[in-house]
Amino acid sequence: MKRLIFAILGFGVIGASGAIAQVPEAEWEQFKAQFALMSQRVNALEMENQQLRALTNTTLIEENLEATNAEVASLQESTRKMSWSERIKWKGDYRFRYEAIDQEGKDDRDRWRIRARPALVARINDTTEVGFGLATGSDDPVSSNQTLGDGGASKNINLDLAYATWRPTNEAYVTGGIFANPYYRPEKSQLIFDGDFRQEGLAVGWANEMFFTNVVYNFIESDSKKGEYGVWVAQAGANFELFEDASLTTAVGYLDIPTKGQKAIFDGLFFGNSSVPDANGVEVYEYDYTVYNASLALALTAFDMPLSLYADYVKNTDADELNTGYLAGVRLGKVKKKGDWQVQYQYEDLDANATLGVITNSDFAGGGTDNRGSRFSAAYGVDDKWYVATTYYFDNTRGVKLGDDVSYDRIQLDTGFKY
Repeated sequence: MKRLIFAILGFGVIGASGAIAQVPEAEWEQFKAQFALMSQRVNALEMENQQLRALTNTTLIEENLEATNAEVASLQESTRKMSWSERIKWKGDYRFRYEAIDQEGKDDRDRWRIRARPALVARINDTTEVGFGLATGSDDPVSSNQTLGDGGASKNINLDLAYATWRPTNEAYVTGGIFANPYYRPEKSQLIFDGDFRQEGLAVGWANEMFFTNVVYNFIESDSKKGEYGVWVAQAGANFELFEDASLTTAVGYLDIPTKGQKAIFDGLFFGNSSVPDANGVEVYEYDYTVYNASLALALTAFDMPLSLYADYVKNTDADELNTGYLAGVRLGKVKKKGDWQVQYQYEDLDANATLGVITNSDFAGGGTDNRGSRFSAAYGVDDKWYVATTYYFDNTRGVKLGDDVSYDRIQLDTGFKY
């Protein structure tokens, strides 16, 4: 605007230059004074205009900043509420089962059972998780099943999980309390540990895409007044990509279970392990269990479906005889979502003193060691979180060497849900 005014005035002066010679000196001086005043006024107006523009922009910026701050505060509050729901989650499973047992020398047995295991897991920061879970059943260390009936009496609920896990890095962890067993088991092998068994104590581990290792100290008794002792467990393994759609997982493990001379750990029973009377005539474990374990699982693809071939082997070097055990099996398919199905077969032979009987598979041949036989199972995904399954333990033999050498069959029909 200033330039326009000066241009107009300039043209006026130029146009009038021809007449200057005829304008009296006094009038010309008066004209120049008026021009100077007008120029000052134009400068003042231009400065005022710039100040107004700056003030208007500042006001708009402040108004926009206030609105932005309000939006940020609202977003932060929503994020805080959302993060709470994301950090604390319920999860678990429920299973409804019909079971029939045919054991030589005993009446046939039929029963209906449930298993419910809800758990609350809280991620309190980026590196630490705390879990708390309950389970149906009794104080049996290898079963959360609850048999229905008993006149409708209230059923037991027990502490199943209570732990804290700290991850100093993405690869490493430290866990303390009662927690799910971190020990790698090919195709959920229960040769050493039943699937319901929980470790109680401390665990540390590390894993990357290829290698993994776990070390656990599990208390059998932590109160020194009752004779403190426990189980050391160590394991190391590796995953190998052999070629397209083929991988191999191998692991070796070690268990140190100092049971020699100790009373039965649970329910006054030795679950197939050898026992002898002590100086007071009380039955105690005859051996310690220094167990070495080797595992492998080969994952392939067959008929456009996952195929797994696996094996598990144990040996107790503290026993002179009846000290080895193994299982081997094959699984075709895998239930992960709706419409998936799988079938599986395995054979197991577990000597009396190959491993600690109280924590082995509680279903195979009735539980414990000194057993052998076959297992067949099939499952189908009704929905992403709902399955139906059947498991048949057949040609099982209990007490192969130390017991009564009796036949044992068991069939289970399940429907289960995960959440």
